[in-house]
Amino acid sequence: MANTIKQLFNIEYPLIQAGMIWNSGWRLASAVSNAGGLGLLGAGSMYPEILLEHIQKCKKATDKPFGVNVPMLYPDMEEIINIIIDKGVKIVFTSAGNPKTHTARLKEEGITVVHVVSSVKFALKAQEAGVDAVVAEGFEAGGHNGRDETTTFTLIPMIKEQLSIPVIAAGGIATGRGMLAAMVLGADGVQVGSRFVASEESSAHLAFKKMVVAAKEGDTLLTLKELAPVRLLKNKFFDEVMELYSKNPTKEDLIKLLGRARAKRGMFEGDLEDGELEIGQIAGLIHSIKPAAEIVAEIIRDYEAAKVSFFES
Repeated sequence: MANTIKQLFNIEYPLIQAGMIWNSGWRLASAVSNAGGLGLLGAGSMYPEILLEHIQKCKKATDKPFGVNVPMLYPDMEEIINIIIDKGVKIVFTSAGNPKTHTARLKEEGITVVHVVSSVKFALKAQEAGVDAVVAEGFEAGGHNGRDETTTFTLIPMIKEQLSIPVIAAGGIATGRGMLAAMVLGADGVQVGSRFVASEESSAHLAFKKMVVAAKEGDTLLTLKELAPVRLLKNKFFDEVMELYSKNPTKEDLIKLLGRARAKRGMFEGDLEDGELEIGQIAGLIHSIKPAAEIVAEIIRDYEAAKVSFFES
């Protein structure tokens, strides 16, 4: 049976690397695409001129399809969209905003558009907006997240039941068995984020990668819902957030504590104490830093083995 995600993106495997801020540069995106998946550049941590540079370098590093993830809550959206169109990028994943804002224009330019959602309600709105597929992301995921705390394995069948377009599962998937489980529940493909943080090509700081590898069950928590829900590794900054919550803070208090560029400080610059360290719950199952191609191969190999085992049992 033909797979809709492989057909939609013209890729070998229905496996997408998430466009994570401070992690997903051209080295990671091109490596995943060259390995048969779909690599995404994370525009959320790039000024327009930096995104332009990464698109150009990614095109030189791979002749396979790749895309750009665009969180719409960030500034410079018009300039970013113009760069994507001008440079001939053919796949865009949008998130953190109204999918109606840019979908029609992107599709007029022949661009495949996917929107990230955390609920059935937003999945239906994305389909109505004309996107080609949705990423259904459960609250296990790292980074910014849904407020309803719906888990991936609950969300996937609920969304699949309601939509007629392809559904990509995300949140808590880092292994072939996890990929198979999502597909059995109705996903047409999977998006993997945290596992690729701990890749050699990820642009994250090595100290952050090592902390991800060392993480255990319970070392992350979803917080800061009043601003934008985010799953964080527990560190000194996290403890300060929890202490502030004990005092019934206002939204302004939380904004003041968060400050500016804290995610960059943590993930990109390696400040493990005062930085914001975004990662998914699945970090407890990540035990090594590997080349992205090895990660893709390992996930697909384990997926195929698990599929044989599942259907033979």
